[in-house]
Amino acid sequence: MKKLALPLFTLLIILFAIPPLVLGFNIWHLGHAVKVATSLSAKIACSGHFISGFSESQIRQDLSSYSPVTQLVELDFSKNKRVTANLYGLAETVAEFEPRYGCSVKYKGYNKAQNTDSQTPQSPRFLSDSLASEQSWPQGSARGDIDIKIQQGLDQIRQRDNQQGLQSRAMVVIKDGKLLAESYASGFNNNTLLLGWSMAKSVIAMTAGRAEYLEILNPQQNNLFEIWQDQRKEISVEQLLTMTSGLDFSEDYAPGSDATRMLFTAPSASEVALQSTLAHKPGSHFSYSSGTSNLLARYLVQSFNDKPDSLYAFMDNELLKPLGIKKVFFEPDASGIPIASSYLFATAEDWARLGWLMANQGQINNQRLLSADWVKRATSPNQSENEKAYGYQFWLNRGDDMLRWPQLPKDAYAMMGNRKQFVMIIPSERLVFVRLGWSSGEYPMAENTAELLRLF
Repeated sequence: MKKLALPLFTLLIILFAIPPLVLGFNIWHLGHAVKVATSLSAKIACSGHFISGFSESQIRQDLSSYSPVTQLVELDFSKNKRVTANLYGLAETVAEFEPRYGCSVKYKGYNKAQNTDSQTPQSPRFLSDSLASEQSWPQGSARGDIDIKIQQGLDQIRQRDNQQGLQSRAMVVIKDGKLLAESYASGFNNNTLLLGWSMAKSVIAMTAGRAEYLEILNPQQNNLFEIWQDQRKEISVEQLLTMTSGLDFSEDYAPGSDATRMLFTAPSASEVALQSTLAHKPGSHFSYSSGTSNLLARYLVQSFNDKPDSLYAFMDNELLKPLGIKKVFFEPDASGIPIASSYLFATAEDWARLGWLMANQGQINNQRLLSADWVKRATSPNQSENEKAYGYQFWLNRGDDMLRWPQLPKDAYAMMGNRKQFVMIIPSERLVFVRLGWSSGEYPMAENTAELLRLF
């Protein structure tokens, strides 16, 4: 008891002494905060260890950037394919790695296998190379187009970032469909699978675009979920894509909010937004909402006979493999549905392949995957009354009168994720710039992109 009393006393001192702004939550949400701390820690540790191959010290460093409380969480990697996070016995969370899907937080009464096709082989996805390695990028992985000037410039940007403590881990530059430069921090390389956080939103949108191209999905379809028998019946697929659904969803990442419940305490991530009421007329108001991305994934699963494995197979066969992507993890929640708001791991090169598909108007490797019309709609301002510079899960430079990034061409747009992940796409320059890292503060995304453009 005495051994437990001192750590608990220390924890209470930290929780009450640190201002809520620094701590990341209000002290009155303490119970939920403790659960979030262990769930976040278990999930990030499991994925970081089994997918990205990070050391425990690297994982702890990454976790510490979220809240001082995570530094108090004990992590146990001793059990096969599992990580257990415990905070002084107040809360314990287990995350488990599955070779085909990645890591998921375990919940009592939920078994992902019950929600997937039992006939599907439980072996890792993308075991063999889909394209010849001796071919040039993007068909293969040969690096015959490296430009010394661009390479030196990219190395300088990454090194400067890291001298400033910005933790840039991987960078790739694509121009005219050629890989001209790639730069990696120590401990990372072109095979390291890295978390894109909210860049996953853009990928679920592209999956919807592929489904539309194959006439599986209609962007104007409404009456999406049986539970929506009120005005929510008016919400369309396109309004989910543009985050103009009108649903009342709190994106505030503090314990007790919709977003933290969705990611860290709800067995079904999409269920949180599914239960949301309307705050605005559908289509009239933009509100950045990770919940709507997970609703989009839920609707796609529903379109494939409510079988998550069928959606995974569709993504693999109709989008990822044709792109030349050899390995990716799009992690599910405990119900088996991909957490489309947040949890996609891919190499920097493969994030670049996704970006180049968009920059090249829906074509790659001599195949059209998305219609040119879909790409145009996906990268056009939405029709909301308050914030138009957002397309189909892509951040746009143009919207109203002012540019989001004045340093960049008007047609620039980006996938963007927590800790300043981004895939910047500039069609007029036929350029894609990928940056993956772990910055908790500001990051000079537009400035660094503009610096690269000046090298051409």
